[in-house]
Amino acid sequence: MATLNERLEQLKERLEGSMPPEALKIMHGATDDLRASGIMEKVAKVDDTFPSFTLVNQDNAEVSLADLLAKGPVVVTFYRGVWCPYCNADLANLKKYAEEIESLGASVIAISPEKPEFLKDIIAKQRLNYDILHDANNELAAELGLKFHLQEDLKVLYRDAFKIDLAGHQGNDEWALPMPARFLIDKDGKIRFVETDPDYRIRPEVEPLIEVLKSI
Repeated sequence: MATLNERLEQLKERLEGSMPPEALKIMHGATDDLRASGIMEKVAKVDDTFPSFTLVNQDNAEVSLADLLAKGPVVVTFYRGVWCPYCNADLANLKKYAEEIESLGASVIAISPEKPEFLKDIIAKQRLNYDILHDANNELAAELGLKFHLQEDLKVLYRDAFKIDLAGHQGNDEWALPMPARFLIDKDGKIRFVETDPDYRIRPEVEPLIEVLKSI
């Protein structure tokens, strides 16, 4: 069976194969610049304490990290938005593992800067079996070192060519996103696993996280 990133590579070939070279230059250049910015050095590390939070889910119900940790470890995935096909593939893949993760005593959630109505939409479309929480203005993502602002040429490409309305989806005009990331938080609030990459086309495989979860 193909791994998640093998399937994402096939998705990339299909999507990018039909894009104009100038668009690809802007997108790939922005990814290279983000990696060169040193953002990875700022991302929360294993053994750091995960920031406390209370966020609303797709139904506008409050969900707190404290309440989740009272039940056991927590698996957290940062999700860019309903408009991102790589994100949707990642969430659909995580769905396949949610039952196993929960059988090991952990909760599964995703976190996104998108407003609840868009979160509810993707949960329905993907038939997800876990909540997505609304991180207004990417505040939690910023605490974890994941938040970045889109470069002007990428912003124009997203808005004018791809018709992606980040302002409408997020309820602000920051044009900021989180780097996609996955965390495992133990019941004491410590990060036990983290994986992220400035290239949004690369996503964490779930199996290594599950192995760490089994060990705690």
